[in-house]
Amino acid sequence: MTERIKIETLALLVIRILFVLVAAGVAVRLLQSDQLHSTPAWVPWVAFCSIIGVALLTIGFDALLKRKQLDMITAVYFGLLIGLLLTYVLRLALIPLFPEGTAATSWLNQVMAVVGMVLCYICISVLIQTKDDFRFIIPYVEFSKEIKGLRPYVLDTSVVIDGRIADVVETEIFDSQLIMPRFIVNELQAIADSSDRLRRTRGRRGLDILNRLRNNTKVDLKVMDREPPELEGQSVDLKLVLLAKSINGKVITNDYNLNKVARLHGVGVVNLNDLANALKPVFLPGERLNIRVVKAGEEAGQGIGYLDDGTMIVIEGGREHINRDVHITVTSVLQTSAGRMVFGRFESAA
Repeated sequence: MTERIKIETLALLVIRILFVLVAAGVAVRLLQSDQLHSTPAWVPWVAFCSIIGVALLTIGFDALLKRKQLDMITAVYFGLLIGLLLTYVLRLALIPLFPEGTAATSWLNQVMAVVGMVLCYICISVLIQTKDDFRFIIPYVEFSKEIKGLRPYVLDTSVVIDGRIADVVETEIFDSQLIMPRFIVNELQAIADSSDRLRRTRGRRGLDILNRLRNNTKVDLKVMDREPPELEGQSVDLKLVLLAKSINGKVITNDYNLNKVARLHGVGVVNLNDLANALKPVFLPGERLNIRVVKAGEEAGQGIGYLDDGTMIVIEGGREHINRDVHITVTSVLQTSAGRMVFGRFESAA
């Protein structure tokens, strides 16, 4: 990674030096032009310094913008190109109506300059506001997305506050882009500003996790500001589901109700609780475990213990061995939506 950064820095340095040399060549050519021979002696040098100054200011402005968004830059380029193209076509269509060499032709040129300016602004504005919907115009962006995965993942408030998503993403199990809608960020901000201490702590934790994801160079996280018109007036959960459906993505959540709503709309869901349960160790009846009994169970004679991952162990005959390590034999395993429960029978003290 460091070697790549060095190569990019060296390439930028070479390009900037070449740019300054080209600007100097343009300035020298201007000094040698006939238009400046009849001007005072100081005018050519002012023009020369101005051109070099513009080149240096351009490089400085480029250096200040460390993180450039490709979709935003491309939207400006394409908007400008489309606006100029429309202006040129419109001028070609109007030229036959105005005789050459007349005042009407000069008037047409002035009008077309204004029309071109307006068309360029409109095209750039439209493309910037709809840059998430015109990936087909820019093949490079679409190819880049295919490398990162086919279907993006939309993050829910609960999964960001939970915090495990940052650890899961760092394992690189998700190879697609992560989408964080602006209304989810606003909800996190509202929770962080809550008067309730517990809600405020949870909201701040969510914002910290979000910043952790954004600062991770291996994570392709995008905060989506634009909301499709059909999301107006909908609840946050329904907005999340409809947004994921509109971009053909999946929802990552811990919310059981949101899980059901998303599946009702035909949207794929990744539930971190289900993922965590799937990664817990599998126990078969007859296996022996060494467990510490921490408290009494609900039924007579039962004791309760826990594995390191939080799995609850119900031990028949373990009530008398609280705060002791015991050997048990697994009798059955129960998988519920809340997690996995293991039932065992006390064998002997450890």
